[in-house]
Amino acid sequence: MPVYYDQLNREVDLPSVPKRIISVVPSQTELLFYLGLNKEVIGITKFCIYPPDKFKVTPKVGGTKTLNIAKIKALKPDLIIANKEENELNQIEELTSSFPVWISDINNLSGAIDMIEKIGEMVDRETQAKSLSQAITRQFDELKIPTLNLRAAYFIWRKPYMVAGKNTFIDSMMQKCGLTNAFNIDRYPEVYPAMITNAEPDVIFLSSEPYPFKERHISEFKILLPDSIIKLVDGEIFSWYGSHLLQAPMYFKGISEGISE
Repeated sequence: MPVYYDQLNREVDLPSVPKRIISVVPSQTELLFYLGLNKEVIGITKFCIYPPDKFKVTPKVGGTKTLNIAKIKALKPDLIIANKEENELNQIEELTSSFPVWISDINNLSGAIDMIEKIGEMVDRETQAKSLSQAITRQFDELKIPTLNLRAAYFIWRKPYMVAGKNTFIDSMMQKCGLTNAFNIDRYPEVYPAMITNAEPDVIFLSSEPYPFKERHISEFKILLPDSIIKLVDGEIFSWYGSHLLQAPMYFKGISEGISE
């Protein structure tokens, strides 16, 4: 068998093509099913909701940050697919002592493409994965969105307010919309009302996940920033980095056109 490396440059030893795969990352679970690994995926998290028919029948192994280690061990996977950010380090370290664990680390589109192709190679779906990555790349290449010279704040949480900062996949997707992040802070910082007003974002995105922002939350942001454009956005489109990316370019085009009108 060839030698495989994950996105943390860890060597993952697979003596044969994996036939019992557990995925503990929703977007990567969706990718595995997209690649046709219907029988091979034997465990997913309670947040791996796509595709819905597979979610209904595939055994659940807890949440992304609250994995049921005993259940995972009982399923005896020959490969676990995880993510540096979405999963808890101590739980992943415990699993690596018993099973091969491939860990992704994705902050931009090129990292997502790399993940798709590496997973495809590892699970003997190289052709399908390459076809998918080429389709995603082509759609983004054809996405002609001008730089809008607007600063945007992307909110992922309420009480306390949290935003997607620099060096995140969401930030890279905001750039695909022609926008600049209003917060020059790494990762997912807490922000307070004074920080929000001082940042002076032209556009505010309220994400559908992980906090489910709704229409009723728009008014509280209008009080802080009455002149900003405030939009509810699909958090899955901005943060899922597998086959879900096929939906992103047209969605971003619509957002860009709506803001620039």
